Amino acid sequence: MSLRPQISDTDHIEGNVHALIELVEYGDYQCPHCGRAYPIVKRIQEELGTNLKFVFRNFPLRNVHPQAMKAAIATEAAGLQGKFWQMHDIVFENQNALSRSSLLKYAKVLELDIDKFTIDITRSELRNKVAEDFESGIRSGVNGTPTFFINGEKYNDSWEGDDMLNFILANYNH
Repeated sequence: MSLRPQISDTDHIEGNVHALIELVEYGDYQCPHCGRAYPIVKRIQEELGTNLKFVFRNFPLRNVHPQAMKAAIATEAAGLQGKFWQMHDIVFENQNALSRSSLLKYAKVLELDIDKFTIDITRSELRNKVAEDFESGIRSGVNGTPTFFINGEKYNDSWEGDDMLNFILANYNH
């Protein structure tokens, strides 16, 4: 399966926007597997540096992870203040504390405008953005988290340890 839609300016992109290697993760902030993948992705980013463009799309599995949607919306709200990736990181690093009060605490740690953040997390536009990410995942063949795409193609092998990094190095790092 291939990525639908392709990466665009509506995505959150970390790294070199012109990089030839694109890694997209569909993830759920409350998913323990995504929590395990988080430091692996960080290592891939570190290893590939400016050769990598990383995109995170929200895929909250609300039936199994009741706080995932709230966390996704909080990262999007932080994004409105230019701190999507900082909130993304703090949420994954505190995966077992995703209550509203915890998310507000993280917003304070990131020195966000709390009044604006409190209003933004209730905005339907942010809920819709998360829903659009989810729908794009469905169209792309995502049925669990984390699911990765490398240069637009679904990656079906192991992402554990150095497996995904070695795959990228062997197939894309020219």
